[in-house]
Amino acid sequence: MALKIRLTKVGSVHQPLYRVIVKEARSRRDGDAVEYLGTYTPAIKSNPIKLNLERVDYWISKGAKPTDTMRSMIKKARKAAAPAA
Repeated sequence: MALKIRLTKVGSVHQPLYRVIVKEARSRRDGDAVEYLGTYTPAIKSNPIKLNLERVDYWISKGAKPTDTMRSMIKKARKAAAPAA
């Protein structure tokens, strides 16, 4: 069972909202998720990414592979979390 960390769209047409989820690699984009890790709201300019980085690290340690888009978003979330800590 190969797992991926990816985005799924839950917003409407002109109000995009995405959930960051862990799911099986072969399943559909909007299929059932193993776990929800956070949200991405592109309309918010200050901090559009909200992630539970502890759970992201947990799933990566278990073998989940983030997509290219999620890999860059995780890096941005880590940078945003570093000054706050």
